[in-house]
Amino acid sequence: MRFAFGILFGLSLWAETKHQLKVTPETVIVGFYDPRSKPALRIASGDTVVVDTLGVASPQALEGAGVAPDQVQPELRAVVKAKPEARGHFLTGPIYVEGAEPGDVLEVQILDVKMAVPYSYNAMGAAGVLADEFTIGKRRLIELDRQKMVGKFSAGVEVPLRPFFGSMGVAPPEATGKISSRAPGIHAGNMDNRELVAGTTVFIPVHVKGALFQVGDGHAAQGDGEVDVTGLETSLQGTFRFIVRKDKKLVWPRGETPTHFIAMGFDESLDKATKLAVQQAVEFLVGEKELSKEDAYMLVSVGVDLHITQLVDGNKGVHAMIPKRLFTNK
Repeated sequence: MRFAFGILFGLSLWAETKHQLKVTPETVIVGFYDPRSKPALRIASGDTVVVDTLGVASPQALEGAGVAPDQVQPELRAVVKAKPEARGHFLTGPIYVEGAEPGDVLEVQILDVKMAVPYSYNAMGAAGVLADEFTIGKRRLIELDRQKMVGKFSAGVEVPLRPFFGSMGVAPPEATGKISSRAPGIHAGNMDNRELVAGTTVFIPVHVKGALFQVGDGHAAQGDGEVDVTGLETSLQGTFRFIVRKDKKLVWPRGETPTHFIAMGFDESLDKATKLAVQQAVEFLVGEKELSKEDAYMLVSVGVDLHITQLVDGNKGVHAMIPKRLFTNK
């Protein structure tokens, strides 16, 4: 069954309701995914949710980089004041999706992504690829021109904006328990996959009842690799449609764009992450496109591109971009 058919099939089963989930100290979890987290919102499969999120920087960090105090979001100040000891990604949620059970797949359609503030933040981190060469950290603001859709990096240098959420994930298995939001895994989480912009879909295996979806770590743009640890970090508002898929079984998250299917792999070893991404691409081609395993492996070699998603989040990421144009019998 093709993903596109699955999307239409899923929508035919439920009447859609639209919800909004704003940022408050009660709706933001800082730095972790946990199967025991209390839901911030309960929805039905097929519903749409407009979700407000925060960037990764604290008010102090933003002001230190040059943001005027009155330009720091009051919501960010409120969350940090309520949770002064918390560290890590600001994640809005969890969203409990009725009917989601372990073994199902949560289809998350990213309908829209909007930048909430006119600035972004980049800072070198100790886990950066060249951290031994850049031992003195630097942070800076990059103005976002939301009309022209460029980030004004410096005089004569503009970065095209493609806003996306670095972290989108569900709760890990009960046996795993609470985990840091830093590393991506079978729960998805901090994938930092810049392909997952508005108009794309991510498919995440469900591990606990209700799925417990969380989202945050907004980026106005990022290069594959995210080599200094951050992209153009900023606050985003996303509109998502959630569909429980009883007809799909996955171990690792997958994605779909208008032009590509995306298979992913995450591991501490870049070699192992690459192998996982290739294995997942082969599995997709066998299961969804009915190729033999041998032909699928060959097609990955001759027609699929591997990208380094990110190198700085504990588990490294690799994603395989499978072009839809390969398949003439759509």
